[in-house]
Amino acid sequence: MKLSQFDFELPEELYAVYPAEHRDESRLMVLNRKEQTIEHKMFKDIIDYFDEGDVMMLNNTKVFPARMYGNKEKTGARIEVFLLRELNAENRLWDVLVDPARKIRIGNKLFFGDDDSLVAEVIDNTTSRGRTLRFLFDGSYEAFREKLLELGQTPLPKSINREVEPLDDERYQTIYAKNEGAVAAPTAGLHFSKHLLKRLEIKGVDFAEMTLHVGLGTFSPVEVEDLSKHKVDSEQIAIPAASVARINQAKIDKKRICAVGTTVMRTVESSVSSKQELNAYEGWTNKFVFPPYDFSIANSMITNFHPPKSTLMMMAAAFAGYDFLMEAYKEAIKEGYKFSTYGDAMLII
Repeated sequence: MKLSQFDFELPEELYAVYPAEHRDESRLMVLNRKEQTIEHKMFKDIIDYFDEGDVMMLNNTKVFPARMYGNKEKTGARIEVFLLRELNAENRLWDVLVDPARKIRIGNKLFFGDDDSLVAEVIDNTTSRGRTLRFLFDGSYEAFREKLLELGQTPLPKSINREVEPLDDERYQTIYAKNEGAVAAPTAGLHFSKHLLKRLEIKGVDFAEMTLHVGLGTFSPVEVEDLSKHKVDSEQIAIPAASVARINQAKIDKKRICAVGTTVMRTVESSVSSKQELNAYEGWTNKFVFPPYDFSIANSMITNFHPPKSTLMMMAAAFAGYDFLMEAYKEAIKEGYKFSTYGDAMLII
């Protein structure tokens, strides 16, 4: 498939700037692949589509406050630093993105906090905007991490065109987030409230947790027309044995197995045996799913409405069927559904 096939006109006002007032009261579009029907619901109605023994696969990654602002020594220029990943805990080395990048060279020092209580030195260039920083900090590793949390902001994506607000600390995080390491939220999971999870549990729906630490590669634009030539950044994943046992049993029992989000779908599709069963795994994945694609584990999926030409939209099209998804997106625009991170949800069954 070609990149241009995933382009469409998305009115600016349909990008969600804020989440729905209550997590489970965003809108829900339900796509039935067999019947080729589209229904309009509320997210909390999702309970009507699941029964005892069905499994929902959840990504329990936790977003850390990865966006920081510092000042360059001598000039005092304000520099945005986006923490991507820790390279070496002992030496306090981090992979970061800097903006504006042209001002930041090897050897430069950056100062953070009103009292300059944290200093970082640029020790390498990795990409056009990428740098390796060594943080200089007197104190224990725990105190250093506390300092990063204190100085960092919730890393809202650029599509949410506003300053970070207190509500984002809670709402840009799933209620089941546990394992810190993501720089972006697994957005499909943001729609679940504690109340809805409890109701699903009472109905007998099982939950199988796994982890994919979402990196910025999720938002990297596809720059090649031939999708088979696109490469995605690797992200760290972990699929525990207990979740694997639950999912494989549900598969044997022909139950509904739902991937809550594209990150979950990528995680499970990265560790499938030749018998089409899920394997436990800990490591990295750079799986890129686009149509046509045969899915091995999930037979249903929850996802948001995604921006044009995004890898997230491509995966949804692979699962729903390209023509059906494009029809659904047309309908979503007509009906005023909200797109992107804080937007509305889609259930594909």
